[in-house]
Amino acid sequence: MRIAVFPGSFDPVTKGHEDLIYRASKMFDKVIVGVLVNSNKNSFLKAEDKKRILELALEDLPEVEVKVFDGLLVDFLRENNSKIIIRGLRSMLDLEYEMPLDYGNKVLDPQIETVYLLTKPEYSHISSSAVKELMKYNADISSYVSEKVLNALNELK
Repeated sequence: MRIAVFPGSFDPVTKGHEDLIYRASKMFDKVIVGVLVNSNKNSFLKAEDKKRILELALEDLPEVEVKVFDGLLVDFLRENNSKIIIRGLRSMLDLEYEMPLDYGNKVLDPQIETVYLLTKPEYSHISSSAVKELMKYNADISSYVSEKVLNALNELK
């Protein structure tokens, strides 16, 4: 079974994330969405809320599982019998950010491969940071997140 891990903070999950997860689910037998608990980041949502919202957003994808983790990504991959990381790229800046992480993961485990998926143009301007900023000012975020995510976020207010 080919298991891939799509890690991220998903604070909150966006239409861009959902599209990448959907596309990855067609490429692999199983995709584990790893919600990273990052103590260095000031998260908008709690890890369990992120997990619940992701599960709602992805409920139509039985080959996708959502798990919360902290620590090293390579350890999370080992725990889930995976050697494949999925990452989305919106621009060359994302690639420049991702490359050193990829190299570092390969130092820790040379068998790990990272599969980069280009974000669709209609989602390339979307980031969780932008969504959080818009939410701070009660702006309409419906073009950035799916209806299921929007409803779940509204319930948390």
